[in-house]
Formats: sequence, C-alpha cells, structure tokens
Amino acid sequence: MLEGYAPGYAQDAISMMAARRAGDRAAFVMPHLNPAVTLLDVGCGPGTITTGLLPAGRVIAVDTEPSQLVYARRKHPRSKVEFLAASAYALPLDDASVDIVFAHALFEHLADPARALAEFRRVLSVGGTLALSTSDWSRAKLRPKTANVDAALRGHYLLRRRAGGDPFAGKHLPAQVQQAGFTDVRTHTRYRVDQSYKDLANYVEQRLIAALEQDTPDRDQLASAARSAWTWSRGPSGDFTQCWVEVLATK
Repeated sequence: MLEGYAPGYAQDAISMMAARRAGDRAAFVMPHLNPAVTLLDVGCGPGTITTGLLPAGRVIAVDTEPSQLVYARRKHPRSKVEFLAASAYALPLDDASVDIVFAHALFEHLADPARALAEFRRVLSVGGTLALSTSDWSRAKLRPKTANVDAALRGHYLLRRRAGGDPFAGKHLPAQVQQAGFTDVRTHTRYRVDQSYKDLANYVEQRLIAALEQDTPDRDQLASAARSAWTWSRGPSGDFTQCWVEVLATK
C-alpha cells in the first residue's frame, strides 16, 4: 500500500504544524476532557496540539515520523504526554483501553481510512469518543482564484494522491466514520487561515519543484503545474481560508 506524507518535513511545513494549538484545533473535543479520561492523539506531529489536551488525565501521542517525536520531546521536556512511535493502523494499545481517540490533519494523508478507523474503534472503550478534524481542499476559499492557481492546485492534489492521501478527505469522513460502526456522528465545518495566500503559493511551488527531481509518468503535468505555481507566487496577494471538517462520534 503506497503511503507517504506529502507535505514533508522541511522547515516551512514544520513551522506551520508547530504553530497549531489545542485551543483552536481541538476546541470541539475540549468539553469531553477531564482528569478521569485517557486520550490518544494519533498523528501528533510536533506535539503542540497534544500538550494542550492535558485536561485529560492521561494523554498518549503517536506518530510514524521519528523526527517529529524527537522535536515534540525536546520542545516539551516537562510534559506528561507519552510520545510513542506507531502507525494509525497498528496502535500499541490494548482493546478498549482509551476513552477518546483524537486526530487532527491525519485522514487526508491515509491510504486506508477504513483500516485506521477499525483500529481506532478497537482501542476505544464502549461509549468512548472519536474526535477527528480533517481538511477538505474541495471547499477551500481562495481569492483571486485564477487559472494559474487552479492549475497549481491540481498539481498539489496530484502529489497528495500520489502519496496515498486524499486532498478532499473531509468530504468523505463522516460517511466513513458511520460505515466503521460508530454512532451519534456529529459534523461541524470550520474555516481557518492556516497560512497566507502567498505562503500557500510558495509552499505549493516548492513541493512541485521537489517532485520534478523524480522521473515519473506524470512529470509533464507536474512541470506545468510548477510553472503555474511560479506565476501564482509572483502575482498579487489574496486571501486563503482552509475548510476543516470536525467529526465527533461514539463507539
């Protein structure tokens, strides 16, 4: 099963992830936190959201990327969070051992969402809470949205899919959660300024340029998208807000 992390771990990606905090990104799960619950954060990245979840009595955080766990432990040396290396498909936890499974910005990068949801359901206790937040690029708002912006974003989506992910994951997540056997599925759509219009253009351009170092069948399409991103990044400023789909459900 092909799967990777399309944004990579360059400084711009790390800085973007490290700027995220629980007060905003996990606000929808905060009312469920108290000292009696055990929470699992899957795909914790640099841990800047995770450490804000400590109203929970115990917080376990997993990520597949060792450098992110090193960053999280170094950045939060006194944190009570337990940072572990693990995959969303094989969690190092017993059945029904946690009260809440939380994941932010994970499902857009998963090649097999159903398998991950089955694993989340396995570790959740009966009556436990599933709390997911996932982006949906199909509803992102960009102004101006020119032909070059559209072409560059098509290249961006291609890279996401080539890495095994789904840039429109938020659109499909509520139905996938229900199909996985969860009940009381509640959905909320939230718009955020994750980065500026110009920063997004530069981010997309750099990913496309890096992808061109590989000789792949879609290289011509990526090269065209990179040229569009170059034009976009050197054009006028604009506005960008990302669509995030938040899902709460019960086992």
